[in-house]
Amino acid sequence: MSDFLAALKVQRWDDHRYYHHSLVNQSLHFVSASSFLVAYVLAFSDPAMAALIGWLVAMTTRQAGHLFFEPRGYDQINQATDEYKEEIKVGYNIKRKLVLLAIWAASPLLLVLDPTLLGIFAPHADTTEFVRHVGELWLVVGLAGIAFRVLQLFILQDIQTGLVWATKIATDPFHDIKLYHRAPLQLMAGKRRGDEISESISETISEVIDEEAIEPIPVEASKPGV
Repeated sequence: MSDFLAALKVQRWDDHRYYHHSLVNQSLHFVSASSFLVAYVLAFSDPAMAALIGWLVAMTTRQAGHLFFEPRGYDQINQATDEYKEEIKVGYNIKRKLVLLAIWAASPLLLVLDPTLLGIFAPHADTTEFVRHVGELWLVVGLAGIAFRVLQLFILQDIQTGLVWATKIATDPFHDIKLYHRAPLQLMAGKRRGDEISESISETISEVIDEEAIEPIPVEASKPGV
């Protein structure tokens, strides 16, 4: 169990230091995490609505932060190229995210072509029923996306890495709220420059992760992304 928790710390630390420099991105992750917690609560009583909130609010704000606001140039803080960071990403890097988002965006077309989805649903009688069917379909897309990457990690790395990543994904909303709750206020105060972002990272990460317990990962020269 101690190895598992240590690996979870490493994945969280690498995710934060490599992929969350921008205060805009951090602020959007705070919004995303809050939305995911609402979806978690709703999942017990209304899974379709939970999936709609998870994808339309939580995932769009989260991925918008990565795609549009996170710097993609050379990382001066960690002395790493964007290509290197994309290559070592445990979960969904930008290329894999774009594939997943494309599947998500296109999946409602299946219900347009076949409202029963091969007999799984009763044909929708109105727009509300169609939207609920979309939500149920998106729930499957989300769970399948996690399961697919976990199986990939089982094969490409090891079982523990896959299980640790799945645990990280499930608990990210709680962790992100604790880590990034100050980001919106810092952003409104005009803190956008790199040195200010670096200071923000140092201040927030020290409260959540024991850096001394984590061995640094060596930064290699630029490699082609995967």
